[in-house]
Amino acid sequence: MVIGPNGEQMGVKNIKDALTLANYAGLDLVLMSENSTPAVGKIMDYNKYRYEKQKKLKEAQKKQRETNKDIKEYRLSVTIDVGDFETRKRNALDYLKKGHKIKAFIRFKGRQMAHPELGKDVLLRFADSLSEYSDIELQPKLEGRQMSILLAPKK
Repeated sequence: MVIGPNGEQMGVKNIKDALTLANYAGLDLVLMSENSTPAVGKIMDYNKYRYEKQKKLKEAQKKQRETNKDIKEYRLSVTIDVGDFETRKRNALDYLKKGHKIKAFIRFKGRQMAHPELGKDVLLRFADSLSEYSDIELQPKLEGRQMSILLAPKK
């Protein structure tokens, strides 16, 4: 079965006649469905067909990436400076706007373990500075030498 370049059915033809028609039109004969009886071939520009197929595949992958959101991690410290804090906040804000979740954590070193409330203050200040775009999903929690907080973007 041969389908013409404009989508019209040209009927059942043998392969030599179909190739002759395709050459006459300056196009390619592409086998669309070999399992059906009779096999279906279409006269078209194969490079254009392949390009359109790749374009659809990329679009599908892009949509799939949008649905798979990641958790971005930011490491803070108890003694974080204002500039570093603002940089991490700005980067986290970009990811929140894209719909990703943010996990901020602090690793306590040495004597910092004696004052975990200082780390909690830093994490809550980080969450408060992003409160316009995020909600706290998990409150600050101490696990061993690490305290973490999870922020989710607002709907």
